[in-house]
Amino acid sequence: MQITAGTILISAPTLDDPNFNKAVIVIAEHNEKGAMGFVINKKFTRALNELEEFKQCIAFPLYDGGPMDKEHLYFIHRQPSLIEDGTLICNTIYLSGNFKQAVAQLNNKTITEKDIKVFIGYCGWDANELEEEVEEGSWIIADINEESIFNTE
Repeated sequence: MQITAGTILISAPTLDDPNFNKAVIVIAEHNEKGAMGFVINKKFTRALNELEEFKQCIAFPLYDGGPMDKEHLYFIHRQPSLIEDGTLICNTIYLSGNFKQAVAQLNNKTITEKDIKVFIGYCGWDANELEEEVEEGSWIIADINEESIFNTE
């Protein structure tokens, strides 16, 4: 099966990396340079309002998106009419966009956890690296629907 934006990966039990123990990842970008994705099932230890620059925000869960670039926030959503400039990942899921709009929509409670996931960090692979990891059995390509990506359970 070909890996594309929107592909869901589940870490195989044999994957020996604590960053990815029982991880479920959504691939947000995949091209000739490599792949980028986010762990969607591991909550971060702090909420958005516990970060200094967002202390005026409502309490909103953050997810530990992966081991790379823990200095920045990333997000996926499915509200392009409320959050401009997102990049379509697949079907109705978008990567990023206007984060000020996203925060305003969170504070107004016009979007919820069923609409957006905010991550600290991401997962990244160089060209063909992810395909090699799938081939060696480190990742299982899963058939999960979009609802599952935003499921908070």
